[in-house]
Formats: sequence, C-alpha cells, structure tokens
Amino acid sequence: MIHAIEEFITTFVGHYGYLAIFLLMLLESACIPVPSEVTMLFGGAMVSAPFLAPELQLSLWFVIVAGTLGNLAGSWIAYWAGYKGGRPMIDKYGKYLLLRPHEVDRAHEWFAKHGEAAVFFSRLVPVLRTFISLPAGIARMHFRKFTLYTFLGCLPWTAAFAILGYYAGDHWELVQKYFAPLSYLVLFVCLATIVWWVRGRLRERRSARAL
Repeated sequence: MIHAIEEFITTFVGHYGYLAIFLLMLLESACIPVPSEVTMLFGGAMVSAPFLAPELQLSLWFVIVAGTLGNLAGSWIAYWAGYKGGRPMIDKYGKYLLLRPHEVDRAHEWFAKHGEAAVFFSRLVPVLRTFISLPAGIARMHFRKFTLYTFLGCLPWTAAFAILGYYAGDHWELVQKYFAPLSYLVLFVCLATIVWWVRGRLRERRSARAL
C-alpha cells in the first residue's frame, strides 16, 4: 500500500511537475495523509537528476514555492472546515466522543493562548502537521495569525526536503527510508495517547455508574 502511494506520487510529479507538487501538498495539509516527504524529496531530486523526468526542467526555488503554497492552501481548507462546522458538531455530538463541554472550552482557551506556537511547531512534526489546521479552525484562531505561522512552519519543512532531494539526486529514496521510521513513531505515539485517553474515560464512566 505504502509503495503504491509512493509510486503514484512520483509518477504524478514526474508528469505534472509544479502543479502536482502543489496539489499533493494541498491534500496533505487538508487532512489527507499524503506523505509530503516523498513529494518534496522527489521534486528536489528531479532538479539535480533531470533524467528522472526528462520532459520537465524544474527549478529548486519553484519546487519549494509550489510545496509551500500547496501546504498553505490545504491548511486554509482544513481551517475553514473546522471554523464553520467543528465546534457546533462537537457541542452536538461531543458526548458520543467522550468529550465534556468544559474540556472543549478549556482546549479552546489553551489554543487562544498558545495557538501560534502550536501551529508553527506542529508543521515541523510528521503526522501532526497534516491535522493541526482543523483544531486551529475549531478554536477560531485569528485567520491572519494562522496564515502567518502556517507559512513560517511549512517553509522550512518543504525547503529542507526539497534541498535534501536535490543533493541526493537519484538516491532520494535512501533519504526517505531514514525519515520513514520517525513518521511511524509519531503516529504510534498519537494512537497510543488516544487509546490511553479513551480507556481512562471509559473507566471513569463505569465508576460513575457503579456509584
């Protein structure tokens, strides 16, 4: 499955260049887990190893710009989805998700105070960077601040992988293999945290019913 996704990305980018990079990075920031590492590494590799896609001549600078703008556009989509529908849905269905109203309010207040740092640093962490826009929208983070810190967080990520791909050339897949375990680790930690939280909340409910 992972190999098939990577093959699709490289084929798509190899045929459509900047447009493909923009669209794939947009999807990745719109809460669709497209591996941005593969997109940007291969995009950078195409610049220094043009035989990977002989019909295209790409610039490293424009590869970075396409990736960053794609991330920004996708983040706007996820932000507005959270802004328009997130909080009403949580208020209506939160109890089914084991959420309490005061916990949602507390999360909203926390994001109001620390949203800038949360958005910026999450953009530099695999997995988290894909989904951070949604809670930012739910918490009604100021849109201009959200845009600024999203851009500042996405730029070093896209630039770093594009540059790594550029210097790796046709060996870009070796770089991807070094970063893949980090993504899996972050995903495991996130899933383990969710499982731990759900189990604790279910225990609390059972204890409350027993009283």
